[in-house]
Amino acid sequence: PVGAVGILHAGLIPLLVFKLKTESDGIQELILDTLSNCLRVEASEALATGAITVLKEKLTHSSVAIRSKAAWVLLEIGTHPEGKSVVCEEVIPVLVSLLEDTDPEVQASATGALMFATVKPQGRFSALGAEAIPPLLKLAAEETSKARLSAIKTLTMLAELPEGRKTLLEHTDTFQQCLNDPCEAVKRAAKIAISVIKWKP
Repeated sequence: PVGAVGILHAGLIPLLVFKLKTESDGIQELILDTLSNCLRVEASEALATGAITVLKEKLTHSSVAIRSKAAWVLLEIGTHPEGKSVVCEEVIPVLVSLLEDTDPEVQASATGALMFATVKPQGRFSALGAEAIPPLLKLAAEETSKARLSAIKTLTMLAELPEGRKTLLEHTDTFQQCLNDPCEAVKRAAKIAISVIKWKP
């Protein structure tokens, strides 16, 4: 954490973001790891230097590690209120496409980033519009999926929209199965999801 604060104070974030465009894959991975640690502390400088646009490009990179790390950095940005808005506006459709990535790490990072983005109502509308529900249900149903918990939590937020609830009412069996998961957090999340989906105004 002290190192991350040092990098922020030295004003190195814009330079790191710029270097993402030009460096070799191995160096890009190191930069993404560094940005991830720094953005946990503070995101405004990265947002001001157009980091979202660069990261969005990296989400479709041929390297699995770069795709996964870029999604993880977006997840860190999305933990900040100002970051959520930008992620909502620009990146959700790409994150949704990564839910079906061939690599489980990429799926997990993308689902986590999507979970933070859908905390905001505009993020929920955007995720519904990008047809996030089918791939999220698939991840929630996979017992071995690293993205299972994030997928359930994201679906719960989408169920808060009438359109999302209507769709998910047909899939409560997926959440019922999650109630048998060995992980307590998954069981708890599934229980909450079922109550939100079945809620009647």
